[in-house]
Amino acid sequence: MKLLIIKIMFAAMFGAVAVEAHGQAPAKARPGAASASYKTTAAYAEIGLRKAELESELEALLVDYTEEFPKVKDLRQTLAFLKKGEERLAAASPEPAARFTAALGKLVVRKAELEADLARLSENFQPTHPDVRRARRKVEVFDAAIKEILG
Repeated sequence: MKLLIIKIMFAAMFGAVAVEAHGQAPAKARPGAASASYKTTAAYAEIGLRKAELESELEALLVDYTEEFPKVKDLRQTLAFLKKGEERLAAASPEPAARFTAALGKLVVRKAELEADLARLSENFQPTHPDVRRARRKVEVFDAAIKEILG
C-alpha cells in the first residue's frame, strides 16, 4: 500500500518522467495513449491517493467489523463514487493536459465524498428533507465546477 502511494505521489510530481523511468515509452509515443495519459496527471494522483487512504481505512475496519457496519458501507460507497470520477477523467479529452490539475483531482474527491453523504441521507430521509436538498445542491455545485474544467 505504501509503495502505491509513493508511486502515485512520484507520478504526480514528475509526470511522464516517472513512466519513462520504469522502461515504458512516454504517453505520447504509445499507441492508444490518449486514454491512458490522464494517469500521469496531478488530478489522477490526487484521486489515487484518496482511494489508497480509503482502502487502507476499509481494510483496517474489516479486521473487526462486517460489511454491514455503517462506516464500511460508507467507505465502499465513497470508493464507488471515486471510481466514477476517475472514469469521467479517463473519458475526457486529454488535450490540453493542463486541465488535469491537483485542484481538479480534489474536486473529484470532494464530489465523491458528497455523493456518498447524499446517498446516506437519502436512505434515511425523504428527497424534500432540508438536509437532503442541501447535500444534493452541494453535489450539483461540485459537478458544475468539474464540468466547467473538463468542458
